[in-house]
Amino acid sequence: MNLGAAIKSCRKLRGLTQSKLAELSDVSVSHLCLIEKNKRDPSIATIESISKALKTPLSVLVFIAAEKEEIPELNQDQLDTISTGILELMDGTRKQQNLF
Repeated sequence: MNLGAAIKSCRKLRGLTQSKLAELSDVSVSHLCLIEKNKRDPSIATIESISKALKTPLSVLVFIAAEKEEIPELNQDQLDTISTGILELMDGTRKQQNLF
């Protein structure tokens, strides 16, 4: 599972800096940086806090973080297509919210 990459992708998609996400999720910037680099394993509470700050359901964040061997029913292309589609949908939602 590449949770760090999933968090970073969602953070960038939301247009947030590490500092802003750290503030919103009540974690230190240094801790968030280590999480994004997969050098720290965050607690469930921390992951929940980050997912709330990203306005991304925890289940979606975990799915985006999944790697091929964790979902053997899907090949890598399918996994990438679904993850990309989810991120694009989230981006579309953000763009729609900015219209109002």
